[in-house]
Amino acid sequence: MKFAKRIGNIKPSATLTITARANALRAEGKDVIGFGAGEPDFDTPLHIKKAAIDAIEGGFTKYTPVGGIDELKDAIIDKFADEDGLHYKRSEIVVSCGAKHSLYNIAQVLFDRGDEVIIPAPYWVSYPDIALLADATPVVINAEGENGFKITAKQLEQAITGQTKALILNSPSNPTGAAYSLSELEELASVLSGKDIVIVSDDIYEKIVYDGYSFSNIANISREMKEKTIVVNGVSKSYAMTGWRIGYAAGPEEIISQIAKVQSQSTSNPASISQKAAAEAIRGDHGATATMVEEFKKRRDYIVSSLNAISGITCLNPLGAFYVFPGVSSLYGKSYGGTKIGDSTSLAAYLLDEANVAVVPGAAFGNDKHIRLSYATSMENIEKGIDRIKKAVEKLN
Repeated sequence: MKFAKRIGNIKPSATLTITARANALRAEGKDVIGFGAGEPDFDTPLHIKKAAIDAIEGGFTKYTPVGGIDELKDAIIDKFADEDGLHYKRSEIVVSCGAKHSLYNIAQVLFDRGDEVIIPAPYWVSYPDIALLADATPVVINAEGENGFKITAKQLEQAITGQTKALILNSPSNPTGAAYSLSELEELASVLSGKDIVIVSDDIYEKIVYDGYSFSNIANISREMKEKTIVVNGVSKSYAMTGWRIGYAAGPEEIISQIAKVQSQSTSNPASISQKAAAEAIRGDHGATATMVEEFKKRRDYIVSSLNAISGITCLNPLGAFYVFPGVSSLYGKSYGGTKIGDSTSLAAYLLDEANVAVVPGAAFGNDKHIRLSYATSMENIEKGIDRIKKAVEKLN
C-alpha cells in the first residue's frame, strides 16, 4: 500500500505511546507507576455529569450547528469577558472536538507549503506534527532552563523570516509548566507588532496555576495583538473532562468562519451532549477545579523536592499545569546491567524495565536533556514512583 507522503512526516504521540506501553505491562500483571498521562486523575464533577444526563433524557442527541450551540458559545464569551478581559461575538467563537482539534483546524486554514511556524521548545508533542500535516515548516526556538523554559524577545526576533506565518505560545506549558508574565508577553508583542504573523495562544492550562501566578494572554496587550491572536482553550484539563472532547477557539471572524468550514467537512459538530456538559462546566460552580489545583500543588511541591534530592537530577518548580521536566543529562554515559544511558529515550526505557516506572523522554518535546513526569496521579503513586526512580538511578555507575 502506498501512503500519502504527509503521513511519513509525522510520528505517533509519544505520551499516548508511553501510556499504552504502561497499560500493556499492567495487563501482564506488572505493577507499573505511570507518569505519562496528561489528564487529571479526578472525576468530572457531578453537576457537569448531571447536565449531560439531562441532555440525554431531554432528547438533546441530534446534530447541532457545526461550530457549536449558542448556549455554549455564550458561556465561552462570558468566560472570556469575565476572566480574561477579552470580548468576542458568537461569530468569533468556534467549538471543536477538543483543543487539539481546534489547533489542527487552525493549521489547515492558515498554513501552506513554504510557511514557517515558530514553536518554542520544549513544546507539546503535537505542535510540530500539526504544522507538518498542513505542509508547513516548524521552526523551533530552544528555551533552556536557565530562562525558565521561556523564549526571549531577542530569540523570537532572530527566528522571524519573510516566510513566518505564525507563532504558537503555550502558557502555562506542557511539558515544563513554565508560564509567561504580562511583562514578558509585552516584550514578545513588541517584536510581533507591525508584522503579518498570527499568534496561536494555547491556554488549556489557564486555570491550573500556583504560587499566586496571574494568568495573562498576549491578546490582552493591545488591540493589535488581539486582532493577531487566536485563543485556544477547552474543558479537558480544568474540569477533568478529557474524554468529553470539547475545545474552542476565539479570534477574528474571517479566520473562525474558515475553521468552521473545515470542520463542516471533517467532524461536523462536537457531540451535542458534551456541549451541554461543557456549558455547565464553564457557567457552573468551579469549586471542584479549585480543590483539584490545591491537590496538584501539594503533589508538585513533593515531586520537585524529591527529584532534586536525587543525585544527577535537577528540577525547576513549575508555575502551572501538572508536569515537571527534570534535567537528567548528568546521568548520560552511566550504565547498569549492560544497559547504557545515552539519551532521554534510553533513560525512559531503563526506568520502565528496571523500575516499572513510565516517564516520557524529553526528546519527544524537543529537549533531549530532560524527561517529563505528570503528577496528575495520586500522591501514593508519586511517592512510590519517585522512590523507584531514586533506587534505579543509584544503581547507575
